Amino acid sequence: MTEHFIKSNNIDLHFLEHHPKGKPTLILMHGLTANAHAFDGLLSHGLAKHLRFISPDLRGRGLSSKPAFRYTLEDHAKDILGMLDYLNIEKALLGGHSYGGLLTTYIAARYPERVEKLIILDAAAEMNPNAPAMLGPTLSRLDKTFPDYATYLAEMKAAPQNTFWDKDMESYYKADGHVREDGTVNPYPNLSNIIEVATCVAQQPWVETFERVQQPALLINAVDDYTMGEPLLPDFKAKETAELMKDAKYVAVDGNHQTMLYGNNAKRIVEAIEAFLL
Repeated sequence: MTEHFIKSNNIDLHFLEHHPKGKPTLILMHGLTANAHAFDGLLSHGLAKHLRFISPDLRGRGLSSKPAFRYTLEDHAKDILGMLDYLNIEKALLGGHSYGGLLTTYIAARYPERVEKLIILDAAAEMNPNAPAMLGPTLSRLDKTFPDYATYLAEMKAAPQNTFWDKDMESYYKADGHVREDGTVNPYPNLSNIIEVATCVAQQPWVETFERVQQPALLINAVDDYTMGEPLLPDFKAKETAELMKDAKYVAVDGNHQTMLYGNNAKRIVEAIEAFLL
C-alpha cells in the first residue's frame, strides 16, 4: 500500500493505492462517516490481486481536508474527477459503499463520459425508511471524546451493527480515530459536516439519477439485519433500483450494511466484483 496527498478541487485529498502495476484500475469510495480503510476486508480477500485499487478519503473524513462548508454531491464529485485527472484515468471503473455508492451513481449520471462501469455496494434510490434512526449508533460516535484508544476501540467493537469482529475492522476504526497528544480520541469526521452531507443526499432526486445511468452496473446488497431488527437496504428496494438502470446486475450477499465488507462476506463481494470486471 502507498499513500498519496494531492490537490483536487481546492482541497488536499488523501488516497490509498494498492498494486500500482495492476490493470485495470478500480476506485471505490467509502460510506457516509467512513474512511479509505473501509475496504481493508475486501483487500484481505484478494481484491487487489488482479486490479490496481484506489481508495480515497472523501472530504471531511480520514486525512483529507475538512473544510467548514461545501459538502454537496457536486463538491465530492469534483474532488474525485480531479483525482481521476491526476491519475490520468479518462474513464473510470468507479464504485462505492453506501454514500460512496450514491456518489458513484451521481458521477455516472452527471459525467457519463468519465465512468466506464459502476459498482454499488448497499446503496439505492430509496433506503429503509427508518434509516436515519438505524444509523444513530454510527453517528453518535462523531461528537464524542474518548479517554483513550482502548476505550474507543472497545465501544466500536460493542456497536450494534458489528455483529462479529474481524481484524480488518480494527484498521478501519484506527484510521477513523484521531489520537490527541493527551491520549484522548476523537473521530476524524465532524458531525455538522456529516449532517450537511446527509442533507444534500436527501435533496437529490435519486430515482431520476439512477434512471440516467447507462453504463453497466453491479449492485451488491447486504441482506442481514443492521440495527432495529431490519436491513438498511431491503432486498426489494435494491432490486427496484437495479431495474431503474439500463444494464444492472443484482447480487445478494450475507452480512449487514457494515459486516458485508468483512470475513466470508467480503470474499463473496470480491468474487462478484472480479466476475463483473475481469
